[in-house]
Amino acid sequence: MKKLLFAFIGLALLSAPVFSQSLEDPKGEVRLNFLNTIFLGSVELGYEQFLNHDQSIGVELHLNDRFGYSSARDGRDFSVTSVLVSYNFYFAGDENGKMYISPFFKYRFGEYREALDNTISITNMNSGYIGLIGGYRWNFNNFAFGPFASIARGFSQEVADKFSYVEFKAGFNVGYRF
Repeated sequence: MKKLLFAFIGLALLSAPVFSQSLEDPKGEVRLNFLNTIFLGSVELGYEQFLNHDQSIGVELHLNDRFGYSSARDGRDFSVTSVLVSYNFYFAGDENGKMYISPFFKYRFGEYREALDNTISITNMNSGYIGLIGGYRWNFNNFAFGPFASIARGFSQEVADKFSYVEFKAGFNVGYRF
């Protein structure tokens, strides 16, 4: 997982001279939610393809995903990956930064293991989520960064029995626009 993270950072740094152009009309953005990588060990990589100056389509891959902020210590282990697809609307700002809101669909697959009374309990985490992300994105040179929060509703009874139907998440993205 560390190799993947270093490869992503290296690719972003090496591609800077190739993709350099003005921020007025970016074509795409690659990003990393570095806050959740530090605190949870979850690697959340994303890509946005801009349709015009205030709308984009996004795809994210969440490796070692967690439900909300559930920890993975003391006999608990998440073996979960997620794919998230969003449609992003930017508003209330200028070329230096804008607020955004994004309806999304997320599919999580994998399992959660927990040691309970000398037995291993396994929860199937395969489930779909529909939700909404809101945040702010600052633009500086070709870099974009900012906080976000999301709320989602899951559709798995097994996951809801162990955790909840509703999941809250937040983070801080750092990205490169080209």
